Amino acid sequence: MVNREVVGAHYGSRDWLLQRVTAVVMVAYTAVILSALVGLPRVDYWQWKVFWQSAIVQYATVLFVLSVLIHAWIGVRNIFMDYIKDAALRLALYVLVIGALLWYGIWSIRILWGI
Repeated sequence: MVNREVVGAHYGSRDWLLQRVTAVVMVAYTAVILSALVGLPRVDYWQWKVFWQSAIVQYATVLFVLSVLIHAWIGVRNIFMDYIKDAALRLALYVLVIGALLWYGIWSIRILWGI
């Protein structure tokens, strides 16, 4: 008979839920943006510029970018935990990925808000 020790940590359930929530946010954003673009009378530079300068589109895009970054971090971290056994290498890869994701996030916000 196997003795199972029950701990209340629920490891992984928060990550699982966060993956699903961020995926839903990304799918909803994509559907709304595509439907809004299809609804534009014409798509030229000026319509495109006005569309992306709208506050609601900018805030929704920030939420989308944050969702992509969180989703990517959880996925890559789980892959590293499963397949990279050397702790030092895994830590170095974590630092590289976190740095890249932060860079991508800052770069995206700068592009979006025109800073």
